[in-house]
Amino acid sequence: MTTQHTEPTTLALTMLSEDERLFRDSVYEFADREIRPLVRDMDEHAKIPKALIDKLFDLGVMGIEVPDGYGGGGARFFHAVLAVEALSRVDPSIGVMVDVQNTLVVNALLRWGSDEVKRRYLPKLAADTIGAYALSEAGSGSDAFALATRATERGDEWVITGRKLWITNGNEADLFIVFANINPEAGYRGITAFLVERGFAGFTVGKKEDKLGIRASSTCELLLEECRVPRANVLGEAGKGYKVAIETLNEGRIGIGAQMIGLAQGALDHTIKYTKERKQFGKAIADFQAVQHQIARAATELEASRLLVYNAARLRDAGQPFLTEAAMCKIFSSEVAERVSSLAVNLYGGFGFVKDYPVEKLWRDSKIGQIYEGTSNLQLQTIAKQLLG
Repeated sequence: MTTQHTEPTTLALTMLSEDERLFRDSVYEFADREIRPLVRDMDEHAKIPKALIDKLFDLGVMGIEVPDGYGGGGARFFHAVLAVEALSRVDPSIGVMVDVQNTLVVNALLRWGSDEVKRRYLPKLAADTIGAYALSEAGSGSDAFALATRATERGDEWVITGRKLWITNGNEADLFIVFANINPEAGYRGITAFLVERGFAGFTVGKKEDKLGIRASSTCELLLEECRVPRANVLGEAGKGYKVAIETLNEGRIGIGAQMIGLAQGALDHTIKYTKERKQFGKAIADFQAVQHQIARAATELEASRLLVYNAARLRDAGQPFLTEAAMCKIFSSEVAERVSSLAVNLYGGFGFVKDYPVEKLWRDSKIGQIYEGTSNLQLQTIAKQLLG
């Protein structure tokens, strides 16, 4: 089912440059044409077709910030945010795959990678290699630095042993940023980031989770059993992995904000179209004031969310502090996405509760926004800490 709704001209959209608007629209047109026909099948089978992944690389959205010299788009972080938003308007599963690739993996390599690491991996990430970001463990979710994964030096290699959980892109990725502690007595100061390739000895992708939402996006456990990693594959400095994690996740939260506003826009698109077509008591339900007011409130909250996300992304590109703004945009946009997609289900009535129509999937997809890359409670704590000292 194709649903394309022309967004009203709002402040957030009028602030886009012509280049940014054309980029955002072109990604959405691709998603509407290439992704929308596959959405239900991908959700049911919990898998993204390889042919679609190849098309995403051909489109250039898998290496947006990778410099031209490495085969990437050479664009800004803001362009990555626009791409994630546009893709998530059709399928948030595709949005988060592109988000992790750009805002977490590529960003981390650009900021912390040595020249050798950049030469070796950035061209691959722009051309055909998916990346994943492996921080979470069974005992370290919100407490991200309570890592049990250990790394020890052995000759000219590091040997890593541990288990990672909830790793997005786990099935598709060939490059993993894995966080392990090289000196547990030093606490978080022992945490180190390593670049682990799928083919490294001792590395295995384990169980794939059967999830409520964003089902096409793979979420897997990683098993490292004396996984041998070359010394050159330390990302940044040994013992400075906590800085890699903190600073990269701040940017990743803006990406999740973009995913959520795209999802909310998609749900609102479907709702507006449906309420104009669905008739009750002799007229379209869009003619009822109660329905009009609910749609108006949803559009207002979506516009506020988009302004928060765009503002945080602009601050990041300008080299300004954006910690508070990233937390604000993530918590607010994820809550709005849940409310707007829930409203869509309500206004579709019985049709909203069945899989023949698209909105129940978007509602399922929305829930993760308040959980991953920092729960809503953690975002509130971050905001309060910055405001109150």
